[in-house]
Amino acid sequence: MLRALIIALGLAPAVPAAAQECERITFDGLDHTICELDPATTTLRLFHADERGAPWGHFPRLDAALRREGKALGVAMNGGMYHDDRRPVGLYIEDGTEVQPVVTRAGPGNFGLLPNGVLCLSDGSASVVESRRFAEERPECRDASQSGPMLVIDGALHPRFLPDSTSRHIRNGVGVREDGTVVLAISDQPVTFHEFGRLFRDRLETPDALYLDGSVSRLWAPAIGRRDLGRAMGPILGTVVPAD
Repeated sequence: MLRALIIALGLAPAVPAAAQECERITFDGLDHTICELDPATTTLRLFHADERGAPWGHFPRLDAALRREGKALGVAMNGGMYHDDRRPVGLYIEDGTEVQPVVTRAGPGNFGLLPNGVLCLSDGSASVVESRRFAEERPECRDASQSGPMLVIDGALHPRFLPDSTSRHIRNGVGVREDGTVVLAISDQPVTFHEFGRLFRDRLETPDALYLDGSVSRLWAPAIGRRDLGRAMGPILGTVVPAD
């Protein structure tokens, strides 16, 4: 109420609504930051490269480009795995154009730990779909990014996750609730896949959730003081809001 009054009186700049939906939570003694987004009222998009084909790489560069159009980057995180040249590893669709095809075979690394999945964004809705099912059904997606492994599949944890694993990393992912709410999450301390999957299943209540990455996990949420920097990224998942 106090913040709303201050904004109404013009004593502080208003923060775009989409940028206010992030918070820090603790689950099973582990700290995370989550952002809840309604795709019916929020513009959620994937971004990879500028008009010259150069990957955006960093949140501030993408934000600056949007601001030249009177827009801004509201909430964002790295949006999927990529090769050394920052090309997406698996399926990537941006604004209706398929840049990379879907990959359904098993392979090395986290991406190839089947089942993996696809984040599919359409105007007003979003879904996380297991990759082989996606390849069979080919749902309509304005934007899509394939990553892996799946964290939660139809309410169950990925079958390869071990409760006693000792492999801990900063991790980030995305899930979609039954009501359509998109939930982004990044761990604020190293966690195992099993712990991170349970966060999405038991605390965030997303029946389907997808791992986005670990070594480059990063969050842009200026409203809560997060402007993570680091090495250049491939795909970026983010909301577009009006510039201040």
